[in-house]
Amino acid sequence: MDTQLMPASKSSRSDTLMVFLPGAFLHPDEFEREGFVSAVRERDLAADVLLVHADVSYYYDQTFIERLDADVLKPQRASGYKNIWLVGISIGGFGALIHELARPGFVDGIVALAPYLGRRPLGAEIHKAGGLRAWKAPTGPLPDEEVDRKLWPWLQQYADSKHAKQKQLPPLYLGFGLADRFASNHKLLADALPSDRVFTTEGGHDWPQWSKLWKKVLDVLPVPALGQAMPRPAMRPMAIAA
Repeated sequence: MDTQLMPASKSSRSDTLMVFLPGAFLHPDEFEREGFVSAVRERDLAADVLLVHADVSYYYDQTFIERLDADVLKPQRASGYKNIWLVGISIGGFGALIHELARPGFVDGIVALAPYLGRRPLGAEIHKAGGLRAWKAPTGPLPDEEVDRKLWPWLQQYADSKHAKQKQLPPLYLGFGLADRFASNHKLLADALPSDRVFTTEGGHDWPQWSKLWKKVLDVLPVPALGQAMPRPAMRPMAIAA
């Protein structure tokens, strides 16, 4: 996966890295164009930003987790980042969640904006059962292609805050438009999360809504201010994606 690193400061290095995962058929540069990076800078947050070209093809051929792990997260952790947040939009949000499902404990937090959460019939099944807290997750082995049937039981753990803390689940922040085409599934997840980690806005599944939601999330995200950044050590410059 190609990446582009955007440091918070030229003279200091942050301990925190925000890894941005785009939606299907979106280019990572759009995070900058739509104000996601500037929103971080306007709040003087000590967070370096990494734009990742996580093409939708990685999901189709089921190599997303492997490539994100090997090409992005492990190298960045090895470079010295103590806190890594995944910020994903739409299928990028799905990618952030399934990575944590497959590689538990590797990241320190997740922001999922309008995430794809799987097939609507499964969401309808959960809704019919009375919501995520009441739903009985399937038992036994599941086919690899039924990732959503593996994901929802993992998400269900967030409904029990004590259990989530014991399992050391990363904090999960959810944002979505009330008219989003995936909103029915978003609401199922929202009901299982603390209210202060759920954000909504009017509108559907597009950049204007995602930008509003990102600003709301940033205002409460537990990320240090620039004054707390550590001196940047001498490092080899990262390759910038074409």
